[in-house]
Amino acid sequence: MTIKELDDKLNDPGFQDPKNGDLFYNFFIYQYDAHAEYDIRAQIMEFKDHLIRPTNYVDVLCLNLFEEFCHYLAIKQMMHKPMLEYQLEKEKTNPDATMSTLSRNAHSEGFIHYLHEHIMAHVNIRDDKRRPFIFVYGIGSMYPYIRVNELLTLYEQYNETWKYKIIVFYPGHRENNSFRLFGLLPDHHTYRATLLINE
Repeated sequence: MTIKELDDKLNDPGFQDPKNGDLFYNFFIYQYDAHAEYDIRAQIMEFKDHLIRPTNYVDVLCLNLFEEFCHYLAIKQMMHKPMLEYQLEKEKTNPDATMSTLSRNAHSEGFIHYLHEHIMAHVNIRDDKRRPFIFVYGIGSMYPYIRVNELLTLYEQYNETWKYKIIVFYPGHRENNSFRLFGLLPDHHTYRATLLINE
């Protein structure tokens, strides 16, 4: 799917209706070449700007997963200081322990709940705008702490599929039933998500 085709889909009133689609899985994956990462990030902001115009009144929440993780670590305390600060110091002397701690926290109930609260705070704003989309990007920056299939599986317990659609911007491609992050790293897991492709 090209950028223009994705733009058309996001502007389609039928696709903007969260109740229009799979009632159990509201995850959608847009894959692209990893070399285009920063172009895609700029494009995501353009999508957001276009969608909020008076012709649509659609307000999109854009979540950079890595930035959200860093913020979560910055507000979580460890050894009487922010965990992010503590881990940055610890990494200098024990990088393996830091990697383990960060991976554990990326998979934690606390982080997933933090994301959910952020999403619901956005979705539940009461004004004249609609909020059917959550854009998630920064997937590559989260490697190797958490993979997309792990994140989506962990989020299922909170997911309110009738309220919004989650569009994941994925720097890689699909091979058979699994994905390859950056086009190199096999995932070996099937994504329970709809791949946005040409229809």
